[in-house]
Amino acid sequence: MKRFKLLLIMLMLPLLAVAKPGYKFTLQIDNNRDTMMLLGYYYAESLRILDTAYNNGHGKYVFEGDRELLPGLYFFNNQKGQYVDFVVYHEKPNFKFHTDQRDWQRNMEVKGSKQNTVFFNFHRASEKIYEEMENAKGEMDDSSYGAYRRRQYLRLDSIRLAFVESNPDAMVSRMMMATKDPAAPPDSLQGNDRYFWFMHHYFDNMPLDDDFLVRTPKSVFYQRVSDYIDKHMQGLPPAAIIPLLDSLMDRAEPSPEVFKWLVHTTTEKFLQSNVMVYDEVYVHMVQRYYATGKAFWMSPSGIDHEVERATKWERLLVGREAPELILFDTLHRPASLHHMPGRYTLLLFWSPTCGHCREIIPAIYKVFDRMADSLNLTAFAILSEPDEGTVVKWKKFLADHHMTNPRWINLNGAEANVDWREVYDIQTTPQIYLVENETHKFVAKKLSAELFETICKQLK
Repeated sequence: MKRFKLLLIMLMLPLLAVAKPGYKFTLQIDNNRDTMMLLGYYYAESLRILDTAYNNGHGKYVFEGDRELLPGLYFFNNQKGQYVDFVVYHEKPNFKFHTDQRDWQRNMEVKGSKQNTVFFNFHRASEKIYEEMENAKGEMDDSSYGAYRRRQYLRLDSIRLAFVESNPDAMVSRMMMATKDPAAPPDSLQGNDRYFWFMHHYFDNMPLDDDFLVRTPKSVFYQRVSDYIDKHMQGLPPAAIIPLLDSLMDRAEPSPEVFKWLVHTTTEKFLQSNVMVYDEVYVHMVQRYYATGKAFWMSPSGIDHEVERATKWERLLVGREAPELILFDTLHRPASLHHMPGRYTLLLFWSPTCGHCREIIPAIYKVFDRMADSLNLTAFAILSEPDEGTVVKWKKFLADHHMTNPRWINLNGAEANVDWREVYDIQTTPQIYLVENETHKFVAKKLSAELFETICKQLK
């Protein structure tokens, strides 16, 4: 029996020796009297607090936990706003930090982390130049100081370049490279070719396959991605946007953390977009990354919800055929969306109990009333809350706003050939579409009064 127990213990030893996830940071700040210190990290555009530790009475704080720390830039922070950054990158997070209250960063010494030794050495070299510039500011006139400052910035660039070349595997080096702009397009490229070269090379210096990237200050990763989508892609059609996004996701896929953030953030941006044709980008993102099982961070029910919504939205894209609707007007006469007279039909889902509807529907109606005859336009306006109390308010609203144009047909949503809420995914109101009557296809959607008027003028 003893031999059996001994053998069992020997077999278990390799299992016991496997390193467990977790962290331990000892922070000693001489002459520090803060009661509490925070441990946190950068995440895209935000700061997140991970842990707290309390002063042992001699400026010592111990942070310890079982949570696995992913690569990135972390910080110690007191409640007065003082902070110092440090790195967690391919090292067991068991570091000892020692500094003093006069200057946390400049006087920092680290044991147990080569990455942080490199990190603080770089900051000390950079800080020396900034300090020289600050000291010289009051000793020179504006012209002399401007020239001096330019020389100092060139010197700083040289230090950074030399540092990156000497420490290519340091996280601080990779972080600095991530903020470097891509090379200029070749002179031989002009117009759109030059623009698309820039778009394809925008992330050349950014290590999208490295998990640390998402845990960096806002300017390093988040802002550059936001500018790429919100500014540089502005005005592009879905056919141009989708390949650019797929290329971005392909580069990020080796990094679970970066891939997760990019897919989720991009999908949400196009889900919330007010640009009518950008629904197509949202549908593509869900079909390519959620429906295929690549969204590993989401629950099965969450994925099902996204896929179900994208499936509905795909049927409602500009250029698709509007599903048929048959409802009754205020005199209980049937009306069919697919048999409306005229050239175009304005399809509206709205309610007088909806605050936004009360503002936009009268404005939309005024444009409609002006343009209906010249554009051969009709309206198929559905009451989206057809309960008895709302019907009374609906009829009063129509009368109060003189919505009497015979081309504008008001329909009670209580009875219909289909569940229009399900078919048209009516989660909020108003929802407004423009349909071409001959083909029954959507011409436009997500219309405001201003956009509706612009489109009417273009169609004329």
